[in-house]
Amino acid sequence: MKSMHAAYHLLGVEESLSHLETTAQGLSPQEAQERLTKYGENKLSEGKKKSILLIFLEQFKNVMIWVLLAAALISLILKEVPDAIIIALVVLLNSVMGTIQEAKAEAALDALKEMAAPMAKVIRGGNVVELPAKDLVMGDVVLLEAGDNVPADLRLIESASLKIIEAALTGESAAVEKVIDAIEDENAVVGDRINMAYLGSAVSYGRGAGVVCATGSDTEMGKIADKLAETTKEETPLQRKMGEISKILSIGVVIIAAVIFGVGLLTGREVFEMFLLAVSLAVAAIPEGLATVVTVVLALGMKRMAKRGAIIRKLPAVETLGGTQVICSDKTGTLTQNRMTVEKIYVDDTLYEAADTSSSSVKMLACCMAICNDANLSEEGHAVGDPTETALMDYVLTQGLWDEHTLRTRERAGEIPFDSDRKLMSVIIEDDGYRNFVKGAPDILLSRCTKVTINNEIIPMDDTMRQNILDANKGLADDALRVLAFAYKDVASKDTSDVLATESDLTFIGLCGEMDPPRQEAADAVAACREAGITPVMITGDHRDTAVAIATRLGILGDGREAITGAEIEAMSDTELEQIVQHTGVYARVSPEHKVRIVDAWQRQGMVVAMTGDGVNDAPALKSADIGVGMGITGTDVSKGASDMVLTDDNFATIVKAVREGRKIFTNIKKAVKFLLSSNMGEVLALFIATLAGFSIFKPVHILWINLVTDTFPALALGVEKEEDDVMRHSPRNPKLPFFSKAMWREIVIHGAVEGLIALGIYLLGLKLYTPQVATTLAFVTLGLTQLFHALGGRFETRSFFSSPFSNKSMILAFAVSALLQVLVVIIPPIRNVFELAALGGIQWVMCVGASLLMLIYSEIEKAIKRAKHHTN
Repeated sequence: MKSMHAAYHLLGVEESLSHLETTAQGLSPQEAQERLTKYGENKLSEGKKKSILLIFLEQFKNVMIWVLLAAALISLILKEVPDAIIIALVVLLNSVMGTIQEAKAEAALDALKEMAAPMAKVIRGGNVVELPAKDLVMGDVVLLEAGDNVPADLRLIESASLKIIEAALTGESAAVEKVIDAIEDENAVVGDRINMAYLGSAVSYGRGAGVVCATGSDTEMGKIADKLAETTKEETPLQRKMGEISKILSIGVVIIAAVIFGVGLLTGREVFEMFLLAVSLAVAAIPEGLATVVTVVLALGMKRMAKRGAIIRKLPAVETLGGTQVICSDKTGTLTQNRMTVEKIYVDDTLYEAADTSSSSVKMLACCMAICNDANLSEEGHAVGDPTETALMDYVLTQGLWDEHTLRTRERAGEIPFDSDRKLMSVIIEDDGYRNFVKGAPDILLSRCTKVTINNEIIPMDDTMRQNILDANKGLADDALRVLAFAYKDVASKDTSDVLATESDLTFIGLCGEMDPPRQEAADAVAACREAGITPVMITGDHRDTAVAIATRLGILGDGREAITGAEIEAMSDTELEQIVQHTGVYARVSPEHKVRIVDAWQRQGMVVAMTGDGVNDAPALKSADIGVGMGITGTDVSKGASDMVLTDDNFATIVKAVREGRKIFTNIKKAVKFLLSSNMGEVLALFIATLAGFSIFKPVHILWINLVTDTFPALALGVEKEEDDVMRHSPRNPKLPFFSKAMWREIVIHGAVEGLIALGIYLLGLKLYTPQVATTLAFVTLGLTQLFHALGGRFETRSFFSSPFSNKSMILAFAVSALLQVLVVIIPPIRNVFELAALGGIQWVMCVGASLLMLIYSEIEKAIKRAKHHTN
């Protein structure tokens, strides 16, 4: 053979056969075997697979993981076994969960493989044989009929009313009518190559034959498989932010430990004592609960989202969707219902909405729709067959024009099947004579009509009436509707041998316009996205006019953005595409490669991009996007496997709920991080200042206990706080901005300073009034309670805690448990002795609580100032 990569859609039938060194009678068994040996089996490539061990080990590439492991080791050295166990469990939990999620993602290629047709009818040596699809080779001639899956990429050489559904590959819901003539357009995308049949598509009507021109990885689906294997998954924004935290903490830990150790030596403290203090403080400076908080908050968010119809395959996807700035959505099945529907009818020289059946000619139109129709009813009563014809059957059923029994028992006396030359279909029934019902292309059928029925009266077809019908047809087509025309004729017999005579001198009944309509709730979802500052983009394999009509209805277009086609994208460089993405709302007739380029163009502009889809063609873009959102009902296993999140209801509106949840989770994680770091900073400042002043305010065990008891539970409670009222009324956060903004750092430092000063203040007061041991105990209890009151104040960014103090039951429980644990250390003598603390009296407990409340008071004052500034602005 001359080449494995020829553009066969540009070649004629004989030229294609010659190029593949075969004939319409197929290859000989010997030649087929030689080619199979030379070129390999018709299977999709496996791709490189990671072992479970390697996936597990890769989880330890995160800097925070190593810092936490070091913290665990230090805790063991200090004989703080509980700390070491908790930290080790956190690390193990994160690693195991990451391994499980990534292992599931590797199943995407396996699902893609399984879509290949297992068997194929092939002409070998002039005989029709059935053999495994994996044994097909280039040059084999494959026979196709309704219901068959296409087993390889074929150049069609025969087509008898052949229609193929290519939705999984191109995204177009309607079946494509196939031809065998060469195509002249060199830039024709996959969806426009109507003389080709591709692996993964299915025959819905007619029959045909094609010569295999590509197998395995060389097929269009094989290219998708390769793209899926090549596409690398970038870190999500949350993962990048956590990386920032890890680096900051790692540097801070070293500096803090060194400074504390050095200061202690300069002030004459013992070397071993200062070493233990510096190391314990370094451990305390790392919020061990941080990884746990992030993991648990995301997991709880995942559980809530699953109840709302969104299953998260990878935990960070919850947060990522919350930060999404662009949603690139497939049209078919995502924004639309993925089912052709009759939208409008034209009868009695009047255009009606489909639901309006008041016209007297609607019953005759329904008869033609039901009788001249190859669709059937399933046992459950659903129309099955070609989407165009199932739409007609659904119409007559839903409007009550025919019932199920009548549809199931209809009989034909004669028929003339549809073919692409006539563009008509005729069915003759016997009912007090013979009547022929005809449907087809409006311009062709109208040329065969000499009469028209108006209000049950048959009148001659004049030029005025003919022009009215043509105008109605154009109006429907301009609305991006697929238009069918209907007519009838009483005939003398059921004989159809004279096709032209049978389909001439017809009486025109009417027109109908069909389309795959938008989901009822999709427009509201798009509007919600716009209010939230998210840009919705439609990317579809369907025709431009259809896509524009749907996008306009949904509100995706209409703001100055335009629509372009895959052919136009093909002519652009990546730079040119990047320049127009912000001004483009619809991409029509696109290929899988175009989808990835569009996503990449947005990402190069620094945008967080979500991609929704349900077909095989969406898989590379789903994996390339910051977050891939697959469809659970209509989606292929491939698209689900490549997704970060799967919608169980295939509802675009569910994405808005996910965005809301994601934003809430990010905000709550930010609150938890601020709380954890400011609390730890309070510990560090208190100890640092006390060390500089020559005081021994805390022992290592005190710091570790406070850090353990007051960190995790309140931080987790902050992580499940209910969403703020304006969570969906502001633009998505800018991913270019650091997690720690100047304002956030300022709050962390100030809050930490307030906590530290409160602890120092009560310590100095205790030294003045009581013994050093009592002073340490007062500072120990106060610092722990101060952090708990800080958690209460940190529940809301600007709202007062007292506006709804008991709305977060988790916080009330966390506060109570943590406070109890802090108090029990002092109350229970054996534990108190281990911690070298003193017993406190009533007035001393009041001092601790009163001092701790200062933190909540400060927090409320700060938020009141924020509210005042916001009101002024």
